[in-house]
Amino acid sequence: MIQTNQKIPDIELEAFHNNEIKKIKLSDYKGKWLVLLFYPADFTFICPTELEEAANLYEEFKKSDAEILSVSTDTAFVHKAWHDSSPSIKKIQYPMLADPTGRLCKEFGTYIENEGISLRGSFIIDPDGVVKCVEIHDNSIGRNAKETLRKLKAAKFVRENKGQVCPANWDEGKKTLKPGLDLVGKI
Repeated sequence: MIQTNQKIPDIELEAFHNNEIKKIKLSDYKGKWLVLLFYPADFTFICPTELEEAANLYEEFKKSDAEILSVSTDTAFVHKAWHDSSPSIKKIQYPMLADPTGRLCKEFGTYIENEGISLRGSFIIDPDGVVKCVEIHDNSIGRNAKETLRKLKAAKFVRENKGQVCPANWDEGKKTLKPGLDLVGKI
């Protein structure tokens, strides 16, 4: 299972993106920040609320030089059918990866073997393909895309500002910490 500060594998999957089904490799995003959003299944209750929120914030993620990839064990054809029939999912402009064998879910530790679906998992990966943030939880609890975006910005800040760290509830433009010193002024 992939853990924080480990490099991700280069796996290729089918995806539904921009109204077509195509192959996507994780290495296609080398040099960019990557946010993987694993979710249980299409045509469910919580999943469209999460994916729609991510879609609504997609431009903000892109401003942080990040790409979002959603991942479930559904096929790309099921993603297309869901996209065509759901007003919430129609808003999605990011690639929706299809992992029907659970290979990617297993690599990232989100796969529920006896159900054939994924737990809700969020992974923030730096431009070198190294995992910087992991959040996995029960499928009955929805995520907060604003918090994922905040964590992305914090990871990006720390990478770009060696020696500084982000305290609890840090938001872009707020004070940071320098280990061994007091709060650093607004950056």
